[in-house]
Amino acid sequence: MTEMAQFSITDEGNEGRVLHFSGSLAISTLGSLPTDLDALEGPVAAIDLGAIDHIDTIGAWVVHSHAQRWNCPIRGADADATRLINAVQAGELDGTESHIHAVTVPPVKRVLAQIGEATIMAGQTTIGLIGFLGATLMAGWTLMRHPSRMRWNAVIQRFEIVGVSALGIIGLMSFLIGIVIAQQGAVQLRQFGMEVLTVNLVGRLTFRELGVLMTAIMVAGRSGSAFAAQIGTMKLTEEIDAMRTIGVSPMEALIMPRILASIVMMPLLGFYSSIIAIIGGGFLCAVSLEIPPITFVQRLREVVPLTDLWVGLIKAPVFGLIIGMTGCFQGLQVKANAEEVGLRTTAAVVQAIFMVIVLDAFFAVFFTWVGWT
Repeated sequence: MTEMAQFSITDEGNEGRVLHFSGSLAISTLGSLPTDLDALEGPVAAIDLGAIDHIDTIGAWVVHSHAQRWNCPIRGADADATRLINAVQAGELDGTESHIHAVTVPPVKRVLAQIGEATIMAGQTTIGLIGFLGATLMAGWTLMRHPSRMRWNAVIQRFEIVGVSALGIIGLMSFLIGIVIAQQGAVQLRQFGMEVLTVNLVGRLTFRELGVLMTAIMVAGRSGSAFAAQIGTMKLTEEIDAMRTIGVSPMEALIMPRILASIVMMPLLGFYSSIIAIIGGGFLCAVSLEIPPITFVQRLREVVPLTDLWVGLIKAPVFGLIIGMTGCFQGLQVKANAEEVGLRTTAAVVQAIFMVIVLDAFFAVFFTWVGWT
């Protein structure tokens, strides 16, 4: 059991009174010692620490503050006690004025530093994604040459997670988006007496852009984040290192099934989303504009070219590749602690959505250039 801190005073003749400490000078064992010392009257010639068992920072502060009070030396301290007392003295933690100030950075310098850090991070991420794309292509080529190495059970499981489980939320989102497009379009076109063109707006915008784009954003937030969290947790618990140790390639066992599932399911989900959005727009047209469903479908067939469908289907697998790659890449970057899992998951979603929108803009310009308008 730790002995409580105590002190005693001896008169050593010509040297004067000496204050001797004993026991443990720790915060849990000081008790009323500081109060008793404050009440001590008369001069003290020296403080002796030769009999103490233990001392912490609080005990060192008590000793140092009273040594300053009596202007007397401290003797008998071992290496640990001397180090703590010197640290307290250096920090001037004696109850007087503190000289510790927070470091202030000018706002302009702070903003420039943040911009520089963000630029460096963006560059490193871009280089890492390019390298990861190369590793993915190499692993894909290896699996094409050796199909027996593909883990089809894992791929089918990812089909269910990425595709089947997302049908409900994507269907609801698409139905509501179709209603919103039709309603807002009708409000604007009514000013010109051209409400019938609402069918053109819903059909072309849904098949060409919003069906696939909104599906990609939903899949990025739903499946891309799950990829990053799952692989990041495995990286943190060293499961991926264990797989490499036993000769299992993480690229083939973990990465390729997820990327393949994203590439295959995105066109199907995009087409499904477009159909549901068309149904939502047709519902609004039937209720608000009194356009019968048969007329809506006939008009849709007349004004929506087949190229709009092909544009959406061509973009969808590219978006799926981006989402799968970004989620898996960020998951593999996790290290050090569990907080990294959350940070990398957030980064995976943000980067996937950003890259999807950038690529969508590129595709819009490209298809206009080749005449698919």
